[in-house]
Amino acid sequence: MSCPDKVGIVAKVSQFISDHKGWLTEASYHSEADSGWFFMRNEIRADSLDLNLQQFTAAFESIAREYQMRWFITDSTAPKKIVILASHASHCLADILYRWHSGELHCEIAAVIANHDNLRSMVEWHDIPFHYIPVEKGNKQRHFDQVETLLSKYQAQTIVLARYMQILPSALCQQYQGQVINIHHSFLPSFVGANPYYQAYDRGVKLIGATCHYVTADLDQGPIIEQDVERVSHRHNKDDLVRLGRDVEKIVLARGLRYHLEDRVVIHGNKTVIFD
Repeated sequence: MSCPDKVGIVAKVSQFISDHKGWLTEASYHSEADSGWFFMRNEIRADSLDLNLQQFTAAFESIAREYQMRWFITDSTAPKKIVILASHASHCLADILYRWHSGELHCEIAAVIANHDNLRSMVEWHDIPFHYIPVEKGNKQRHFDQVETLLSKYQAQTIVLARYMQILPSALCQQYQGQVINIHHSFLPSFVGANPYYQAYDRGVKLIGATCHYVTADLDQGPIIEQDVERVSHRHNKDDLVRLGRDVEKIVLARGLRYHLEDRVVIHGNKTVIFD
């Protein structure tokens, strides 16, 4: 939850949980002085409460109104439904599929949608539906209309752009606000267009990195969830930079997705608070 900061929020919420015999297993707080905003995340043992999820929601609403809270509560045992969008690059998609298959990511991958067909066998090996929707020159909207239909069909709660090389329409960004996660290299805006790693090599960069963020209508400007960097030197060639860059992209996307799936991210304006 988040709300305007004032005295007594933690005490009020903690007392409510205690009154209903709730057992707190994790409690995190953050106060932002610049904005005067307060953030909180609690984990409660469900079997300790004398309320079910619906009853808890109804009973807590009076406190939420009193403190002008933006809040939600979820059952962490219920996996979120995610749909992955991809193009032709396989490294991020393959990493997510592995982490999901091994139980590292707690979610349900409902489908993979791609505008290239080369990843089909990898996806279908995992018994996940694969949808190939090409992008026609001069008629990209047809592609996005079909994507939107599938997202609705699979009741997507989270959408992951795993190196999906298309720009989502503003309407789709607004419809799934706070639910679409993207990954890209961190060379923007210095190195744009094709072969950014080669451009960076020619410039002699010493750091390469990746950024995981929520998608908004402003291209690559959404709230940042996670970032990381890898140091490079004159000893690394162009292919080394590509290889290291892909490694960073994979790990940053996996971390960002995990934070999101575990409801550890609070969006505030164009920033995030991450309770890791």
